[in-house]
Amino acid sequence: MSPMAATLDAGANLASSNQGPNASAPSPAASSLSSANLTGLLELVEEVPFRTATDSLLIDAARPHEAPMEEFRTLRTRLNHMQSLQPIHTVVVTSASPAEGKSLTAANLALAQAHLAGNATLLADFDFRRPIIHTLFGIDRSPGITDYLTGQAPLHKVIKRIAGTNLYIMPAGSAVINPLELLNLREVKHLMDRLPSLFQWVIMDSPPLLFAADANLLGTLCHGTLLVVRIGHTTIDSVTRAMQSLCNNNVLGIVVNGARRGELYSKYTYYHSYYTPKEDENSEAGEDAKPELAAVGATEETPKE
Repeated sequence: MSPMAATLDAGANLASSNQGPNASAPSPAASSLSSANLTGLLELVEEVPFRTATDSLLIDAARPHEAPMEEFRTLRTRLNHMQSLQPIHTVVVTSASPAEGKSLTAANLALAQAHLAGNATLLADFDFRRPIIHTLFGIDRSPGITDYLTGQAPLHKVIKRIAGTNLYIMPAGSAVINPLELLNLREVKHLMDRLPSLFQWVIMDSPPLLFAADANLLGTLCHGTLLVVRIGHTTIDSVTRAMQSLCNNNVLGIVVNGARRGELYSKYTYYHSYYTPKEDENSEAGEDAKPELAAVGATEETPKE
């Protein structure tokens, strides 16, 4: 897929695989996944209670009309529309630099997706360097993805279902010395290829683009990438360099974090007009036209993880 020049303003209170030297030797993870009965795998997954911290800034699905939930519902709607036009099931959420809100954006987007009936959603923490998803949801860090990739745990042991929801969590797992080398294993591509048969959406948190090559590598294995930027923190140079590094990825949009609601909503009509294709443009482009993401509002909360 070629990158799309689509920009998404959301207040975020919200191909080919790269194979390393170890790719030629399949691990127990690859063989067990290829032979597993994926249809029944989720029946083996442990269910855990929703124990999020009170200050975690996660959205509350029980209050769907509060501003943060509204923002992520809008983001969800845009992505679901894109999914109806092209096969998008695995999405990497990243940022140019640390502290721009990528982890909370990934977590809240996954919560919003899982709020839909029958929309099984997996939130996977591929930020092996500074994982935080397990902390946000009050679950153990391991066993997790790294344990599965190294053959230390079967797939159903590294996935947890949040009780009473369609949300599944796959924590980062045990600390590893060289995360990038682990991501180069062919088992990662095997995993990416098979997870869509289990989940409608797979949302992945990853390290910042300008600090590690992990997100760029993950992006080549997945259907699309969302870039999170933070107003007053992310520089234009950082965004430019981040977008250049994603030249081989399918960029679904940019999530702008930290915009004040008054500022953005006062300009909403302009943004919507600018980013939404006109009807005659769509008719001329035909069925092969690439979808674009229209702008949405922002909340005043500014999560930094």
